[in-house]
Amino acid sequence: MTVIDISPSVMQFLLAFIVVAPLLGALAALLPAPPGLKGRNPDQAVLRHGVTVTGAVLVAAIVLAAGFDHDHPATMQATTDISWIPALDVRIHLGIDGISLPLLVLTALLTFLCALYSYFKLPAGPSPKAFVALVLVLESGTLATFAVLDLLLFFLAFEMVLIPMYFLIARWGGDQRQAAAWKFILYTLLGSVVMLLGLLLIGLKSGTFDMVALATDNGRGLTTSVQVIAVLAIGLGLAVKTPMWPLHSWLPDAHTAAPTVGSVLLAGVLLKMGTYGFVRILLPVAPDGMRTFAPYLAAFAVVGIVYGSLACLALARTGAKGDLKRLIAYSSVGHMGFVLLGIATMTPTGVNGALFANIAHGLITGLLFFLVGAVKDRYGTADLDTLAGATGAALYGRAPRLGALLAFAAVASLGLPGLAGFWGEMLTLFGAYSPAEGLSRPAFRTFMAIGAFGTLLTAAYMLIVVRRVCMGEHAPHSRLSPDEQSPQAPRAADGPQPSGTAGSQPSGTVSSQPSGAAGSASSETAGPRTATTPQLADIHPYEAAAWTPLVALTVLAGLWPAVLLGLTDPAVQQLLAGGKS
Repeated sequence: MTVIDISPSVMQFLLAFIVVAPLLGALAALLPAPPGLKGRNPDQAVLRHGVTVTGAVLVAAIVLAAGFDHDHPATMQATTDISWIPALDVRIHLGIDGISLPLLVLTALLTFLCALYSYFKLPAGPSPKAFVALVLVLESGTLATFAVLDLLLFFLAFEMVLIPMYFLIARWGGDQRQAAAWKFILYTLLGSVVMLLGLLLIGLKSGTFDMVALATDNGRGLTTSVQVIAVLAIGLGLAVKTPMWPLHSWLPDAHTAAPTVGSVLLAGVLLKMGTYGFVRILLPVAPDGMRTFAPYLAAFAVVGIVYGSLACLALARTGAKGDLKRLIAYSSVGHMGFVLLGIATMTPTGVNGALFANIAHGLITGLLFFLVGAVKDRYGTADLDTLAGATGAALYGRAPRLGALLAFAAVASLGLPGLAGFWGEMLTLFGAYSPAEGLSRPAFRTFMAIGAFGTLLTAAYMLIVVRRVCMGEHAPHSRLSPDEQSPQAPRAADGPQPSGTAGSQPSGTVSSQPSGAAGSASSETAGPRTATTPQLADIHPYEAAAWTPLVALTVLAGLWPAVLLGLTDPAVQQLLAGGKS
Protein backbone atom coordinates (compact mmCIF):
# COMPACT_ATOMS: atom_id res chain seq x y z
CA MET A 1 0.00 0.00 0.00
CA THR A 2 1.28 3.46 -0.93
CA VAL A 3 -0.24 6.84 -0.19
CA ILE A 4 0.51 7.95 -3.75
CA ASP A 5 1.60 5.84 -6.70
CA ILE A 6 5.15 6.78 -7.76
CA SER A 7 7.22 4.93 -10.34
CA PRO A 8 10.48 3.25 -9.20
CA SER A 9 12.58 5.61 -11.33
CA VAL A 10 11.03 8.66 -9.66
CA MET A 11 11.61 7.09 -6.23
CA GLN A 12 15.27 6.58 -7.16
CA PHE A 13 15.54 10.21 -8.24
CA LEU A 14 13.90 11.44 -5.04
CA LEU A 15 16.31 9.54 -2.80
CA ALA A 16 19.34 10.69 -4.80
CA PHE A 17 18.02 14.27 -4.72
CA ILE A 18 17.54 14.13 -0.94
CA VAL A 19 21.16 13.09 -0.45
CA VAL A 20 22.83 15.33 -3.05
CA ALA A 21 20.70 18.51 -2.99
CA PRO A 22 21.98 19.83 0.38
CA LEU A 23 25.57 19.40 -0.81
CA LEU A 24 24.88 21.33 -4.00
CA GLY A 25 22.98 23.90 -1.95
CA ALA A 26 26.02 24.33 0.30
CA LEU A 27 28.20 25.10 -2.71
CA ALA A 28 25.61 27.54 -4.05
CA ALA A 29 25.42 29.29 -0.66
CA LEU A 30 29.07 30.27 -0.94
CA LEU A 31 28.57 31.88 -4.36
CA PRO A 32 27.30 35.44 -4.89
CA ALA A 33 23.52 35.61 -5.11
CA PRO A 34 22.24 36.13 -8.69
CA PRO A 35 20.73 39.56 -9.45
CA GLY A 36 17.13 39.74 -8.37
CA LEU A 37 17.59 37.13 -5.62
CA LYS A 38 19.67 39.20 -3.22
CA GLY A 39 16.69 40.46 -1.27
CA ARG A 40 17.27 43.54 0.86
CA ASN A 41 20.80 42.43 1.79
CA PRO A 42 23.15 39.48 1.09
CA ASP A 43 22.70 37.99 4.57
CA GLN A 44 18.95 37.73 4.13
CA ALA A 45 19.45 36.16 0.71
CA VAL A 46 21.70 33.36 1.95
CA LEU A 47 19.47 32.62 4.95
CA ARG A 48 16.48 32.43 2.62
CA HIS A 49 18.52 30.10 0.40
CA GLY A 50 19.05 27.78 3.38
CA VAL A 51 15.33 27.69 4.12
CA THR A 52 14.55 27.01 0.45
CA VAL A 53 17.01 24.14 0.05
CA THR A 54 16.11 22.41 3.32
CA GLY A 55 12.42 22.94 2.55
CA ALA A 56 12.82 21.31 -0.87
CA VAL A 57 14.62 18.34 0.73
CA LEU A 58 11.84 18.00 3.32
CA VAL A 59 9.16 18.03 0.61
CA ALA A 60 11.09 15.38 -1.33
CA ALA A 61 11.40 13.25 1.83
CA ILE A 62 7.65 13.51 2.48
CA VAL A 63 6.86 12.55 -1.12
CA LEU A 64 9.31 9.64 -0.85
CA ALA A 65 7.57 8.49 2.34
CA ALA A 66 4.19 8.81 0.61
CA GLY A 67 5.40 6.69 -2.31
CA PHE A 68 6.98 4.07 -0.03
CA ASP A 69 5.30 0.66 -0.19
CA HIS A 70 4.06 0.23 3.37
CA ASP A 71 2.98 -3.36 2.68
CA HIS A 72 6.63 -4.36 2.18
CA PRO A 73 8.68 -2.18 4.55
CA ALA A 74 11.36 -4.89 4.87
CA THR A 75 12.21 -4.55 1.17
CA MET A 76 14.83 -2.04 0.08
CA GLN A 77 13.08 0.56 -2.06
CA ALA A 78 14.17 3.51 -4.23
CA THR A 79 17.45 1.66 -4.78
CA THR A 80 20.36 2.88 -6.88
CA ASP A 81 23.37 0.60 -7.43
CA ILE A 82 26.27 1.95 -9.49
CA SER A 83 29.86 0.73 -9.52
CA TRP A 84 32.20 3.40 -8.11
CA ILE A 85 35.59 1.80 -7.32
CA PRO A 86 35.67 -1.57 -9.16
CA ALA A 87 39.06 -2.60 -7.72
CA LEU A 88 37.58 -2.61 -4.20
CA ASP A 89 34.04 -3.49 -5.31
CA VAL A 90 32.81 -0.24 -3.76
CA ARG A 91 29.44 0.79 -5.16
CA ILE A 92 27.21 3.84 -4.90
CA HIS A 93 24.38 1.83 -3.42
CA LEU A 94 21.40 3.73 -2.02
CA GLY A 95 18.10 2.45 -0.65
CA ILE A 96 15.59 2.80 2.16
CA ASP A 97 13.45 0.43 4.19
CA GLY A 98 11.24 0.74 7.26
CA ILE A 99 14.28 1.22 9.50
CA SER A 100 15.94 4.08 7.62
CA LEU A 101 12.86 5.93 6.28
CA PRO A 102 11.74 7.46 9.64
CA LEU A 103 15.29 8.65 10.36
CA LEU A 104 15.53 10.17 6.88
CA VAL A 105 12.30 12.14 7.35
CA LEU A 106 13.29 13.18 10.90
CA THR A 107 16.62 14.54 9.64
CA ALA A 108 14.99 16.50 6.83
CA LEU A 109 12.38 17.92 9.22
CA LEU A 110 14.77 19.01 11.98
CA THR A 111 17.20 20.60 9.52
CA PHE A 112 14.40 22.58 7.88
CA LEU A 113 13.11 23.77 11.26
CA CYS A 114 16.64 24.82 12.24
CA ALA A 115 17.06 26.74 8.96
CA LEU A 116 13.69 28.44 9.50
CA TYR A 117 14.59 29.34 13.09
CA SER A 118 17.99 30.69 12.01
CA TYR A 119 16.38 32.90 9.36
CA PHE A 120 14.80 34.94 12.14
CA LYS A 121 17.44 34.37 14.81
CA LEU A 122 20.92 33.82 13.46
CA PRO A 123 23.48 33.01 16.18
CA ALA A 124 26.32 35.47 16.66
CA GLY A 125 29.36 34.50 14.64
CA PRO A 126 31.14 34.90 11.31
CA SER A 127 29.57 35.01 7.86
CA PRO A 128 25.98 33.75 7.46
CA LYS A 129 27.14 32.19 4.18
CA ALA A 130 29.48 29.85 6.03
CA PHE A 131 26.78 29.05 8.60
CA VAL A 132 24.21 28.04 5.97
CA ALA A 133 26.79 26.06 3.98
CA LEU A 134 27.89 24.12 7.06
CA VAL A 135 24.30 23.27 8.04
CA LEU A 136 23.62 21.98 4.52
CA VAL A 137 26.80 19.87 4.44
CA LEU A 138 25.80 18.47 7.83
CA GLU A 139 22.36 17.59 6.47
CA SER A 140 23.79 15.91 3.38
CA GLY A 141 26.17 13.74 5.41
CA THR A 142 23.48 12.69 7.86
CA LEU A 143 20.95 11.83 5.15
CA ALA A 144 23.62 9.87 3.27
CA THR A 145 24.42 7.88 6.42
CA PHE A 146 20.82 6.66 6.58
CA ALA A 147 20.55 6.02 2.82
CA VAL A 148 23.79 4.31 1.74
CA LEU A 149 24.11 0.52 1.62
CA ASP A 150 27.88 0.17 1.23
CA LEU A 151 30.19 -0.07 4.23
CA LEU A 152 32.83 2.34 2.91
CA LEU A 153 30.23 4.85 1.77
CA PHE A 154 28.65 4.56 5.21
CA PHE A 155 32.00 5.43 6.78
CA LEU A 156 32.52 8.42 4.46
CA ALA A 157 29.04 9.77 5.21
CA PHE A 158 29.53 9.06 8.93
CA GLU A 159 32.70 11.17 8.91
CA MET A 160 31.31 13.87 6.66
CA VAL A 161 29.29 15.42 9.50
CA LEU A 162 32.24 15.92 11.86
CA ILE A 163 33.85 18.97 10.25
CA PRO A 164 30.68 21.08 9.87
CA MET A 165 29.61 20.32 13.45
CA TYR A 166 33.10 21.20 14.69
CA PHE A 167 32.93 24.63 13.04
CA LEU A 168 29.33 25.26 14.14
CA ILE A 169 30.46 24.76 17.74
CA ALA A 170 33.84 26.49 17.44
CA ARG A 171 32.70 29.58 15.50
CA TRP A 172 29.06 30.09 16.47
CA GLY A 173 29.08 28.60 19.97
CA GLY A 174 29.11 30.18 23.41
CA ASP A 175 31.58 30.07 26.28
CA GLN A 176 34.34 27.45 26.12
CA ARG A 177 33.41 26.71 22.51
CA GLN A 178 36.96 26.04 21.31
CA ALA A 179 37.66 23.45 24.00
CA ALA A 180 34.26 21.79 23.46
CA ALA A 181 34.79 21.65 19.69
CA TRP A 182 38.23 20.09 20.05
CA LYS A 183 36.93 17.53 22.51
CA PHE A 184 34.10 16.64 20.12
CA ILE A 185 36.36 16.20 17.10
CA LEU A 186 39.09 14.25 18.92
CA TYR A 187 36.71 11.79 20.54
CA THR A 188 34.76 11.11 17.37
CA LEU A 189 37.80 10.91 15.08
CA LEU A 190 39.59 8.44 17.36
CA GLY A 191 36.46 6.30 17.48
CA SER A 192 36.12 6.49 13.71
CA VAL A 193 39.68 5.25 13.08
CA VAL A 194 38.95 2.10 15.06
CA MET A 195 35.58 1.72 13.32
CA LEU A 196 37.20 1.91 9.87
CA LEU A 197 39.49 -1.00 10.76
CA GLY A 198 36.46 -3.09 11.73
CA LEU A 199 34.60 -2.22 8.52
CA LEU A 200 37.65 -3.13 6.41
CA LEU A 201 37.98 -6.41 8.30
CA ILE A 202 34.38 -7.36 7.48
CA GLY A 203 34.70 -6.32 3.83
CA LEU A 204 37.98 -8.11 3.20
CA LYS A 205 37.03 -11.32 5.01
CA SER A 206 33.58 -11.57 3.43
CA GLY A 207 34.62 -10.37 -0.02
CA THR A 208 32.01 -7.59 -0.24
CA PHE A 209 31.18 -4.23 1.29
CA ASP A 210 27.53 -4.45 0.27
CA MET A 211 25.39 -4.14 3.42
CA VAL A 212 22.38 -5.93 1.91
CA ALA A 213 24.44 -8.95 0.86
CA LEU A 214 26.18 -9.03 4.24
CA ALA A 215 22.88 -8.85 6.11
CA THR A 216 21.44 -11.67 4.00
CA ASP A 217 24.50 -13.80 4.71
CA ASN A 218 23.91 -13.12 8.44
CA GLY A 219 27.52 -13.70 9.43
CA ARG A 220 27.77 -17.18 7.91
CA GLY A 221 30.81 -16.12 5.85
CA LEU A 222 32.66 -14.78 8.90
CA THR A 223 34.24 -16.81 11.67
CA THR A 224 33.24 -16.11 15.25
CA SER A 225 36.64 -14.60 16.05
CA VAL A 226 36.39 -12.20 13.09
CA GLN A 227 32.90 -11.21 14.19
CA VAL A 228 34.04 -10.57 17.76
CA ILE A 229 36.94 -8.35 16.62
CA ALA A 230 34.71 -6.52 14.14
CA VAL A 231 32.00 -5.85 16.72
CA LEU A 232 34.59 -4.58 19.20
CA ALA A 233 36.18 -2.21 16.68
CA ILE A 234 33.01 -0.96 14.96
CA GLY A 235 31.08 -0.87 18.23
CA LEU A 236 33.63 1.44 19.85
CA GLY A 237 33.32 3.94 17.02
CA LEU A 238 29.54 3.80 17.08
CA ALA A 239 29.43 3.98 20.88
CA VAL A 240 31.38 7.26 20.89
CA LYS A 241 28.85 8.84 18.52
CA THR A 242 25.81 7.43 20.39
CA PRO A 243 27.23 8.32 23.08
CA MET A 244 27.55 5.35 25.43
CA TRP A 245 28.82 5.71 28.99
CA PRO A 246 31.79 6.07 29.66
CA LEU A 247 32.58 7.45 26.17
CA HIS A 248 30.06 10.27 26.60
CA SER A 249 32.14 13.03 28.18
CA TRP A 250 32.40 15.08 24.97
CA LEU A 251 28.61 15.45 24.75
CA PRO A 252 27.75 17.79 27.68
CA ASP A 253 30.53 20.21 26.72
CA ALA A 254 29.52 20.19 23.05
CA HIS A 255 25.84 20.79 23.83
CA THR A 256 26.56 23.53 26.36
CA ALA A 257 28.81 25.44 23.97
CA ALA A 258 26.89 24.85 20.73
CA PRO A 259 24.40 27.39 19.35
CA THR A 260 20.73 26.43 19.67
CA VAL A 261 20.40 24.92 16.20
CA GLY A 262 23.70 23.08 16.67
CA SER A 263 22.37 21.45 19.85
CA VAL A 264 19.10 20.53 18.12
CA LEU A 265 20.90 18.83 15.22
CA LEU A 266 23.48 17.18 17.46
CA ALA A 267 20.87 15.64 19.78
CA GLY A 268 18.10 15.10 17.26
CA VAL A 269 20.11 13.67 14.37
CA LEU A 270 23.82 13.00 14.92
CA LEU A 271 23.41 10.76 17.96
CA LYS A 272 21.09 8.56 15.91
CA MET A 273 23.86 7.72 13.47
CA GLY A 274 25.63 5.62 16.09
CA THR A 275 22.61 3.56 17.12
CA TYR A 276 21.57 3.18 13.46
CA GLY A 277 24.98 1.63 12.76
CA PHE A 278 24.42 -0.95 15.51
CA VAL A 279 21.08 -1.96 13.97
CA ARG A 280 22.01 -1.76 10.28
CA ILE A 281 25.50 -3.28 10.44
CA LEU A 282 26.39 -5.16 13.61
CA LEU A 283 23.12 -6.96 14.40
CA PRO A 284 22.68 -8.63 10.97
CA VAL A 285 26.30 -8.83 9.79
CA ALA A 286 28.01 -10.11 12.97
CA PRO A 287 25.30 -11.74 15.13
CA ASP A 288 27.73 -14.06 16.95
CA GLY A 289 29.99 -11.16 17.85
CA MET A 290 27.00 -9.11 19.02
CA ARG A 291 25.81 -12.02 21.16
CA THR A 292 29.23 -12.07 22.82
CA PHE A 293 29.18 -8.37 23.67
CA ALA A 294 25.43 -7.90 24.22
CA PRO A 295 25.57 -8.35 28.03
CA TYR A 296 28.39 -5.79 28.29
CA LEU A 297 26.56 -3.39 25.99
CA ALA A 298 23.43 -3.73 28.14
CA ALA A 299 25.43 -3.19 31.33
CA PHE A 300 27.02 0.01 29.99
CA ALA A 301 23.58 1.11 28.79
CA VAL A 302 21.89 0.84 32.18
CA VAL A 303 24.86 2.46 33.92
CA GLY A 304 24.44 5.32 31.45
CA ILE A 305 20.72 5.54 32.25
CA VAL A 306 21.35 5.86 35.99
CA TYR A 307 24.49 7.99 35.64
CA GLY A 308 22.79 10.47 33.30
CA SER A 309 19.83 10.79 35.65
CA LEU A 310 22.00 11.26 38.73
CA ALA A 311 24.06 13.90 36.92
CA CYS A 312 20.85 15.72 36.03
CA LEU A 313 19.64 15.55 39.63
CA ALA A 314 22.95 17.01 40.79
CA LEU A 315 22.68 19.86 38.29
CA ALA A 316 19.03 20.52 39.16
CA ARG A 317 19.51 20.91 42.92
CA THR A 318 19.39 24.36 44.47
CA GLY A 319 22.78 26.04 44.70
CA ALA A 320 24.49 23.77 42.17
CA LYS A 321 24.70 26.53 39.53
CA GLY A 322 23.65 23.93 36.98
CA ASP A 323 23.30 24.90 33.33
CA LEU A 324 19.95 23.93 31.82
CA LYS A 325 21.52 23.06 28.44
CA ARG A 326 24.06 20.85 30.18
CA LEU A 327 21.26 19.12 32.09
CA ILE A 328 19.38 18.31 28.87
CA ALA A 329 22.66 17.00 27.41
CA TYR A 330 23.13 14.61 30.33
CA SER A 331 19.52 13.52 29.94
CA SER A 332 20.43 12.43 26.39
CA VAL A 333 23.04 10.06 27.84
CA GLY A 334 20.25 8.39 29.82
CA HIS A 335 17.76 8.29 26.95
CA MET A 336 20.30 6.84 24.52
CA GLY A 337 21.04 4.23 27.19
CA PHE A 338 17.50 2.91 26.64
CA VAL A 339 18.20 2.71 22.91
CA LEU A 340 21.38 0.70 23.50
CA LEU A 341 19.60 -1.58 25.98
CA GLY A 342 16.94 -2.37 23.38
CA ILE A 343 19.60 -3.18 20.77
CA ALA A 344 21.49 -5.38 23.26
CA THR A 345 18.43 -7.61 23.77
CA MET A 346 18.72 -8.71 20.10
CA THR A 347 14.96 -9.29 20.01
CA PRO A 348 12.36 -7.72 17.69
CA THR A 349 10.63 -6.15 20.68
CA GLY A 350 13.80 -4.57 22.04
CA VAL A 351 15.14 -3.39 18.68
CA ASN A 352 11.75 -1.91 17.71
CA GLY A 353 11.72 -0.12 21.05
CA ALA A 354 15.22 1.21 20.37
CA LEU A 355 14.20 2.54 16.95
CA PHE A 356 11.05 4.11 18.40
CA ALA A 357 13.06 5.68 21.24
CA ASN A 358 15.47 7.07 18.62
CA ILE A 359 12.70 8.96 16.86
CA ALA A 360 11.04 10.05 20.12
CA HIS A 361 14.34 11.38 21.46
CA GLY A 362 14.94 13.34 18.26
CA LEU A 363 11.53 15.00 18.48
CA ILE A 364 11.45 15.68 22.23
CA THR A 365 15.08 16.61 22.85
CA GLY A 366 15.13 18.73 19.70
CA LEU A 367 12.14 20.62 21.11
CA LEU A 368 13.80 20.91 24.53
CA PHE A 369 16.95 22.46 23.08
CA PHE A 370 14.85 24.91 21.05
CA LEU A 371 13.03 25.91 24.24
CA VAL A 372 16.15 26.14 26.39
CA GLY A 373 17.73 28.33 23.71
CA ALA A 374 14.67 30.61 23.82
CA VAL A 375 14.82 30.81 27.62
CA LYS A 376 18.52 31.64 27.50
CA ASP A 377 17.90 34.35 24.89
CA ARG A 378 15.28 36.00 27.09
CA TYR A 379 17.14 35.79 30.41
CA GLY A 380 20.70 36.00 29.11
CA THR A 381 21.61 32.85 31.03
CA ALA A 382 20.73 29.17 31.34
CA ASP A 383 21.85 28.97 34.97
CA LEU A 384 19.13 27.13 36.88
CA ASP A 385 19.64 29.02 40.12
CA THR A 386 19.27 32.34 38.31
CA LEU A 387 16.22 31.17 36.36
CA ALA A 388 14.53 29.83 39.49
CA GLY A 389 15.66 32.25 42.17
CA ALA A 390 15.65 35.67 40.59
CA THR A 391 12.55 35.64 38.42
CA GLY A 392 9.59 35.88 40.75
CA ALA A 393 6.79 33.93 39.12
CA ALA A 394 9.32 32.47 36.63
CA LEU A 395 8.11 31.35 33.21
CA TYR A 396 4.49 30.69 34.15
CA GLY A 397 4.15 34.30 35.28
CA ARG A 398 6.44 36.01 32.78
CA ALA A 399 6.01 34.00 29.56
CA PRO A 400 3.19 31.55 30.24
CA ARG A 401 2.98 29.92 26.80
CA LEU A 402 6.74 29.33 26.76
CA GLY A 403 6.54 27.90 30.28
CA ALA A 404 3.66 25.59 29.33
CA LEU A 405 5.56 24.32 26.29
CA LEU A 406 8.69 23.68 28.37
CA ALA A 407 6.58 21.71 30.87
CA PHE A 408 5.06 19.70 27.99
CA ALA A 409 8.49 18.81 26.61
CA ALA A 410 9.72 17.85 30.08
CA VAL A 411 6.84 15.45 30.78
CA ALA A 412 7.22 14.01 27.28
CA SER A 413 10.91 13.40 28.01
CA LEU A 414 10.16 11.59 31.28
CA GLY A 415 7.98 9.10 29.37
CA LEU A 416 4.43 10.16 30.13
CA PRO A 417 1.97 7.63 28.62
CA GLY A 418 0.25 9.07 25.58
CA LEU A 419 3.38 10.86 24.36
CA ALA A 420 6.20 9.56 22.17
CA GLY A 421 8.75 9.02 24.93
CA PHE A 422 6.68 6.32 26.62
CA TRP A 423 6.65 3.62 23.94
CA GLY A 424 10.36 3.38 23.27
CA GLU A 425 11.27 2.97 26.94
CA MET A 426 8.47 0.48 27.58
CA LEU A 427 9.37 -1.72 24.60
CA THR A 428 13.07 -1.78 25.46
CA LEU A 429 12.25 -2.87 29.01
CA PHE A 430 9.92 -5.57 27.68
CA GLY A 431 12.70 -6.74 25.36
CA ALA A 432 15.13 -6.95 28.29
CA TYR A 433 12.63 -9.12 30.19
CA SER A 434 12.95 -11.82 27.54
CA PRO A 435 16.24 -11.40 25.62
CA ALA A 436 17.35 -13.41 22.59
CA GLU A 437 18.33 -17.04 22.86
CA GLY A 438 21.83 -17.48 24.24
CA LEU A 439 21.68 -14.39 26.45
CA SER A 440 21.39 -14.62 30.23
CA ARG A 441 17.77 -14.00 31.21
CA PRO A 442 18.57 -13.24 34.90
CA ALA A 443 21.21 -10.70 33.88
CA PHE A 444 18.90 -8.93 31.46
CA ARG A 445 16.04 -8.89 33.94
CA THR A 446 18.42 -7.21 36.35
CA PHE A 447 19.24 -4.68 33.64
CA MET A 448 15.50 -4.20 33.12
CA ALA A 449 15.00 -3.44 36.81
CA ILE A 450 17.85 -0.93 36.80
CA GLY A 451 16.46 0.70 33.66
CA ALA A 452 13.00 0.94 35.23
CA PHE A 453 14.58 2.62 38.26
CA GLY A 454 16.19 5.05 35.83
CA THR A 455 12.75 6.09 34.58
CA LEU A 456 11.87 7.14 38.13
CA LEU A 457 15.05 9.22 38.36
CA THR A 458 14.21 10.80 35.01
CA ALA A 459 10.79 11.80 36.29
CA ALA A 460 12.39 13.24 39.44
CA TYR A 461 14.84 15.59 37.74
CA MET A 462 12.42 16.66 35.00
CA LEU A 463 9.76 17.59 37.54
CA ILE A 464 12.36 19.49 39.57
CA VAL A 465 13.31 21.44 36.44
CA VAL A 466 9.65 22.26 35.73
CA ARG A 467 9.06 23.36 39.32
CA ARG A 468 12.14 25.56 39.45
CA VAL A 469 12.17 27.08 35.96
CA CYS A 470 8.45 27.36 35.35
CA MET A 471 7.24 28.14 38.87
CA GLY A 472 10.30 29.71 40.49
CA GLU A 473 11.40 29.57 44.10
CA HIS A 474 10.16 32.93 45.37
CA ALA A 475 6.60 33.35 46.53
CA PRO A 476 4.57 34.82 43.66
CA HIS A 477 3.45 37.83 45.74
CA SER A 478 6.80 38.67 47.27
CA ARG A 479 8.22 42.03 46.27
CA LEU A 480 11.36 41.81 44.17
CA SER A 481 14.35 44.07 44.33
CA PRO A 482 15.13 46.21 41.29
CA ASP A 483 17.95 43.84 40.37
CA GLU A 484 15.60 40.87 40.43
CA GLN A 485 13.05 42.66 38.28
CA SER A 486 15.46 43.07 35.37
CA PRO A 487 16.36 40.15 33.12
CA GLN A 488 20.06 39.47 32.86
CA ALA A 489 20.24 39.85 29.14
CA PRO A 490 21.22 43.30 27.85
CA ARG A 491 18.48 45.59 26.56
CA ALA A 492 18.15 45.46 22.79
CA ALA A 493 16.60 47.89 20.39
CA ASP A 494 13.04 47.39 19.16
CA GLY A 495 12.33 45.89 15.80
CA PRO A 496 14.47 43.88 13.38
CA GLN A 497 18.22 43.88 13.85
CA PRO A 498 20.94 43.47 11.22
CA SER A 499 21.60 39.88 10.25
CA GLY A 500 24.70 38.15 11.54
CA THR A 501 24.30 39.20 15.15
CA ALA A 502 22.87 37.31 18.08
CA GLY A 503 19.15 37.63 18.17
CA SER A 504 19.09 39.10 14.68
CA GLN A 505 16.35 39.13 12.11
CA PRO A 506 17.03 39.42 8.40
CA SER A 507 16.47 42.85 6.97
CA GLY A 508 12.99 43.28 5.65
CA THR A 509 11.29 40.84 7.99
CA VAL A 510 8.51 42.05 10.20
CA SER A 511 9.16 42.05 13.93
CA SER A 512 6.97 39.61 15.77
CA GLN A 513 6.85 41.71 18.94
CA PRO A 514 3.34 42.25 20.27
CA SER A 515 1.99 45.76 20.20
CA GLY A 516 3.43 47.83 23.02
CA ALA A 517 6.15 45.32 23.87
CA ALA A 518 9.58 46.61 24.61
CA GLY A 519 12.68 44.77 23.48
CA SER A 520 13.66 42.20 20.93
CA ALA A 521 12.86 38.54 20.48
CA SER A 522 16.07 37.54 22.13
CA SER A 523 16.05 39.38 25.42
CA GLU A 524 13.69 42.03 26.78
CA THR A 525 10.63 42.42 28.85
CA ALA A 526 7.23 42.90 27.30
CA GLY A 527 4.50 45.15 28.65
CA PRO A 528 4.54 47.16 31.86
CA ARG A 529 6.87 45.93 34.57
CA THR A 530 5.41 45.25 37.97
CA ALA A 531 6.94 44.47 41.33
CA THR A 532 5.75 40.89 41.18
CA THR A 533 5.69 39.54 37.64
CA PRO A 534 7.83 41.48 35.14
CA GLN A 535 6.89 40.12 31.72
CA LEU A 536 9.09 38.63 29.02
CA ALA A 537 8.37 38.27 25.32
CA ASP A 538 6.34 35.10 24.96
CA ILE A 539 6.43 32.73 21.99
CA HIS A 540 6.93 34.55 18.69
CA PRO A 541 5.35 33.42 15.40
CA TYR A 542 8.63 32.12 13.95
CA GLU A 543 9.24 30.11 17.13
CA ALA A 544 5.74 28.67 16.99
CA ALA A 545 6.34 27.69 13.35
CA ALA A 546 9.57 25.88 14.26
CA TRP A 547 8.23 24.13 17.36
CA THR A 548 4.64 23.17 16.45
CA PRO A 549 5.59 20.24 14.15
CA LEU A 550 7.67 18.70 16.94
CA VAL A 551 4.81 19.04 19.44
CA ALA A 552 2.29 17.57 16.99
CA LEU A 553 4.50 14.60 16.08
CA THR A 554 5.27 13.91 19.75
CA VAL A 555 1.56 13.64 20.44
CA LEU A 556 0.84 11.67 17.25
CA ALA A 557 3.59 9.11 17.91
CA GLY A 558 2.37 8.72 21.49
CA LEU A 559 -1.27 8.20 20.57
CA TRP A 560 -0.72 6.21 17.37
CA PRO A 561 2.56 4.26 17.73
CA ALA A 562 1.46 1.76 15.07
CA VAL A 563 2.36 4.31 12.39
CA LEU A 564 6.05 3.96 13.23
CA LEU A 565 6.07 0.37 14.49
CA GLY A 566 4.27 -0.77 11.35
CA LEU A 567 7.29 0.44 9.37
CA THR A 568 10.08 -0.83 11.61
CA ASP A 569 8.77 -4.21 12.80
CA PRO A 570 8.79 -6.16 9.49
CA ALA A 571 12.21 -4.75 8.63
CA VAL A 572 13.60 -5.66 12.06
CA GLN A 573 12.12 -9.16 11.88
CA GLN A 574 13.83 -9.76 8.55
CA LEU A 575 17.09 -8.19 9.67
CA LEU A 576 17.35 -10.43 12.73
CA ALA A 577 16.39 -13.48 10.67
CA GLY A 578 19.28 -12.95 8.28
CA GLY A 579 17.34 -11.60 5.33
CA LYS A 580 14.61 -14.22 5.59
CA SER A 581 11.06 -13.01 6.21
